[in-house]
Amino acid sequence: MNAVLDWNETFLQAVRVRGGAPGPIARAGAILHIAVHDAIMAITPTHAPYLAGLDAAGTENKEAAVHRAAHRVLSALFPEQSATFDAQLAQREGALPAPGAKRRAVLAGRRIGTSAALAILADRSADRHDDATPYRPGTAPGAWRPANPAIEPVTPNWGRVRPFSLRGGPLESWLATFRPPLPAGAADVASLLTSQEYAAQVNEVKELGRFDSVTRTAEQTEIAHFWANDLDGTYKPPGQLFTMSRVLATDEGLDLAATARLFALVAIVMADAAVVAWDAKYATELDLWRPDTAIRLAALVDNPGVAADPLWQPLSIDYGGARFSPPFPAYVSGHATFGAAHARMMANYFGTDDKTFELSTDDPFAAGVKRGFTTFSGAGKENGRSRIYLGVHYSWDADEAQPVAYRLADHVFATLLTES
Repeated sequence: MNAVLDWNETFLQAVRVRGGAPGPIARAGAILHIAVHDAIMAITPTHAPYLAGLDAAGTENKEAAVHRAAHRVLSALFPEQSATFDAQLAQREGALPAPGAKRRAVLAGRRIGTSAALAILADRSADRHDDATPYRPGTAPGAWRPANPAIEPVTPNWGRVRPFSLRGGPLESWLATFRPPLPAGAADVASLLTSQEYAAQVNEVKELGRFDSVTRTAEQTEIAHFWANDLDGTYKPPGQLFTMSRVLATDEGLDLAATARLFALVAIVMADAAVVAWDAKYATELDLWRPDTAIRLAALVDNPGVAADPLWQPLSIDYGGARFSPPFPAYVSGHATFGAAHARMMANYFGTDDKTFELSTDDPFAAGVKRGFTTFSGAGKENGRSRIYLGVHYSWDADEAQPVAYRLADHVFATLLTES
């Protein structure tokens, strides 16, 4: 077995147990995989570490370093599950060599792994992930507001978390580089809402995303649920993309170091994709309402192309049978930003977009479903499109996310964890 894959699966299980929002999950994945990567690179420095300063002789046991780096990070980020991590550490370390010089290499590897974990945890301790500044939903036409007033907006300040690929300079300059424009070439929100394109976007999801749509095909319904993973108890959207990375790492026979670098790169780009998406959602002039609100309250907008339907509900459904939209603004789609950034990073890493693979899902409404793909970009585009079929996004939420996510992935790949 590959120790990087083992601990990634432990991380995904921790996510299933705790639940939570995509941004914090992606951040935790990046911290985990940076620690693992940097520990291995200290021992065999083939690529630049994320953080410099770890000294190693080169004879340390790499698996021991991975085990301690991952265990220390997960115990810090998921302290309520520390007993599980302790048991898994004991089991995995129990398989390592014990006698003589090999034992000394294991002990030295442990020290490197612990140091790598402590370094990245310290580096991220003041990254504003815990910013609790209140957010007040808007009341103007087009402004996002929760369908249920009792539901709080989720992670409204995540667009101000320090990106992993920001290594200097102001946050605002970094955000400006990756911030999507207003969709449909609109000059302002008012003209956007009265445009024919807005009507077309709303009517598309109104028809395809309705819970009892007669237009949506059986495959489109399958696609909607396959990519959802919105509910606690699943590995959430970042987890499904980590699983895709696992499939390719296994299919391609990547060794420990190569796997560590792949997972660190996709983890970093997904963490920063969350910052990009949540900045667009909450911190720009367009905190766009979800389709369910747009359709039910269409009379608030002076656009004759959209007729109100107060009873409209999306396909998206929770364990209890209630229809829902995720509790944050629509533009841009987090799923689409994650999916496109991950797809581009996978293509960058493997040097080609063309790979044939099969992927599964955690979503309870697509249990046992597997879907096959022949390109990374195809998987990313289907991920984004799925949200229209689910009834929780407009097409432009995915279409405008893709070029931004591609630029982000190219930036991360060109500047971080590069060949020594």
